[in-house]
Amino acid sequence: MKYMLIMRSSDEAFAAFEDVDPALMLETMGRFNDEMISAGVLVAAEGLDDAGEGVVVDYSSVPPVVTDGPYGETKELFGGFWILDVASREEAVEWASRAPLAGPGMKTEIRRVASIDEFPQDNVWIQKERAWREATGQL
Repeated sequence: MKYMLIMRSSDEAFAAFEDVDPALMLETMGRFNDEMISAGVLVAAEGLDDAGEGVVVDYSSVPPVVTDGPYGETKELFGGFWILDVASREEAVEWASRAPLAGPGMKTEIRRVASIDEFPQDNVWIQKERAWREATGQL
């Protein structure tokens, strides 16, 4: 089963990491990622750019409203993610519990990633996506 671990932080916690040496952060995260690679569970991992560089597409109206960052009132920012292929939700929780650079205001949200096999296989769009995944080596 695949699980996405989404790193979240409050504005205050995010600001607290601005003074942390980038080389130290890379070393710390690199060691953790290497543990997951060695364990054979890491599928993907990416950090996200500063929220001030992002864009929000709000679908509350037609056409949607596009707003450049930084955002107004954010309670939590997404900072990055890992996708793990593990045996259970409990194993995903174990990995998340070991994540570095954690502290007050930091959270990791864990969500299962649905497999293409869980969707109706007679649906034309699922068949097209399956063909694309097979052609690109994803299945």
